[in-house]
Amino acid sequence: MTGLTPQLLLGAYASGIFPMAESRHDADLYWIDPDVRGVLPLDAFHIPRRLRKTIRTNPFEIRCDSDFVGTVRACAEPQGNRPDTWINDEIEHLYAALFDMGFAHSVECWHEDAMVGGLYGVSLGGAFFGESMFSRARDASKVALCHLAARLHKSGFVLLDSQFVTDHLRQFGAAEIERADYKQRLAAALKVDADFQPELSDAEFEAFIQSTTQTS
Repeated sequence: MTGLTPQLLLGAYASGIFPMAESRHDADLYWIDPDVRGVLPLDAFHIPRRLRKTIRTNPFEIRCDSDFVGTVRACAEPQGNRPDTWINDEIEHLYAALFDMGFAHSVECWHEDAMVGGLYGVSLGGAFFGESMFSRARDASKVALCHLAARLHKSGFVLLDSQFVTDHLRQFGAAEIERADYKQRLAAALKVDADFQPELSDAEFEAFIQSTTQTS
């Protein structure tokens, strides 16, 4: 797939498909339209008890959109049991363009002036499409995900698309839904006028934590 533009990419997301490369060094991109889709419920987001305790110690400074390019680049790096990623150079350039257009955002965890974890994704209507996350410190990507969910909930988003479901995401309530169901939810979400709000007060975040499922 060549000649992909940010505008075509947004149209693809609105249709329920997204691009991936086979590997970091593969120049080609392929459209992905899974039979089942991973979603995280914003109205029933679950924060495990241990992580809730960690979050309340404020282990990281949370920033949004302060280093989007660096977040994508960090997500593209090999990590632990992930020796390769699907984020190639074209992916980096395309999503940087979406960020410049206001359609992509990052949530970042910082410690002592170093970014130690974070995630990025695409915002369209009332849908947020989570793309990738990384962690260089314990729980950093998990904390970033909780902060993302809190901001999306505050901003009026109704769909958090995780693309696929992993063990990492199941602990937050991620579930798989059939393609037809997903596309119905997506169509409804695209009609919602939501605007990503990067700022979140401590009181607002604490209220979100309190609203999440209390079981471990």
